Amino acid sequence: MIAIASVTTAFLSPSPAKLQSSVGKHVYHNSSAFKQPALKREDIGTDSLIQYFNETTKNLEGQVAGLSEAQLQFKPAADKWSISQCLEHIIRSEKMIFDMAKEGLAKAPQPERRKEIKVTDDNLKSMLTDRSHKFQAPKELQPEGIYKNAEKAVSDFHAARQPVLDFIKNANAEDLRNHINDYPTGAVDGYQGLMFIAAHCARHTKQIEEIKADPNFPKK
Repeated sequence: MIAIASVTTAFLSPSPAKLQSSVGKHVYHNSSAFKQPALKREDIGTDSLIQYFNETTKNLEGQVAGLSEAQLQFKPAADKWSISQCLEHIIRSEKMIFDMAKEGLAKAPQPERRKEIKVTDDNLKSMLTDRSHKFQAPKELQPEGIYKNAEKAVSDFHAARQPVLDFIKNANAEDLRNHINDYPTGAVDGYQGLMFIAAHCARHTKQIEEIKADPNFPKK
């Protein structure tokens, strides 16, 4: 399977080989960041997860609404991504991370391992969206900047995200919590694996904000 990028991408693959090819190249490879207090009991339902997805969707839409082609294609520097590239990367990654999450959830649950989860959902979201650590995405998810129209990008984003939302709405949160996978960052449950998808979007939405704050960003 193709390695995942920017936001945790391949961190969701329980296969050591996949993890080495992708997670090892990413921000979340830093296992020391996961030395957090023991996981507290989380809400049993999936409402908070869906809420986080809706929140990240709204934030992304708000950041790109009405942007012109010049604004979408603007790059702060030759080695920096444009907003168009950020959008392309988010969209391509949504399906890939989702596929990896489902792969882990297809395995037998291990409720006896829940005590091994050492990071809370909020801790994990904070770490995944921490833009103070920046890493290069695997070549498979290096975007070209295909979007010249913000509405088209948002439409493609919704098409990629809807299957994830449908899956979550039909999922049992307790079952998600009972699926444990081992990654270089430590043990992660299925609920958190799905949460990575929205956190990845949030991370790159912050990147889009940074691009728009550049003094040379086109006025229109």
